[in-house]
Amino acid sequence: MASFMPFTNNNLDIFMCVLRPTVAIVDDLLHTLKHFSFFTERLGCIHSSIFKSIHGNLIIWYGAWIKRCNDNKEVLLEALFSALKNLQNMAILVDHNFMVAYGGEARDGSLAAKFSTGDTICFSSTHLPSNAKMKEQDFVHKCLSIFQSYFLIMDGTVAGVCLKCINRPTMINFYVWKNLQSCYSFLMKNDHRGALQSWFCGANVLIKYDVFKVVYVSADDVSSFQHYPPHKLLENHKASEVLE
Repeated sequence: MASFMPFTNNNLDIFMCVLRPTVAIVDDLLHTLKHFSFFTERLGCIHSSIFKSIHGNLIIWYGAWIKRCNDNKEVLLEALFSALKNLQNMAILVDHNFMVAYGGEARDGSLAAKFSTGDTICFSSTHLPSNAKMKEQDFVHKCLSIFQSYFLIMDGTVAGVCLKCINRPTMINFYVWKNLQSCYSFLMKNDHRGALQSWFCGANVLIKYDVFKVVYVSADDVSSFQHYPPHKLLENHKASEVLE
């Protein structure tokens, strides 16, 4: 079964965290994160996924919740952050944030970006520094416009979503590719970072991108996890405190 990322912020809250493994066997961390995915269902998570960087050493965990009020979202964030701190002997928590979906595109007309285990995805992030002259609202609209225009010329993409970090001026573009070869072909033939920079007409913005493989979606192993005892990552949390 496929997982998905919505094109709008109407119905779902999107959460992502970035981890840098510190263990020699990364599969141990991935296995623990699979348990984390399953037990976040006690916190109301409806589906989750794990992305592993192909060239770097980063892992991204993605989860989606039915939309809730800001107070409940803060409680949820505290519970997730507390649980993720228990991974400190396996990984460094580089970043974590709720995201707002501003728009998306799909070649098949879907209303969400769909992806499954084994798929190739790519993230590009654009950050507006505090000393930049561009206003944050203008920055957000510019990034969305770039995403919508750029997606049309990205041969080999299946779908994409334009996201914003909820508490800082960082925009993230999430792309699902037909295969790794298509992704490589586009990146090698195009100066991706330079092209994006040119869209800002010299404005001081920071641009990064990386290619990932989907190594897990929460529908993969439901039967194999359903009889596992509560995992220590969440043993100190009460699910009732963070559910809607």
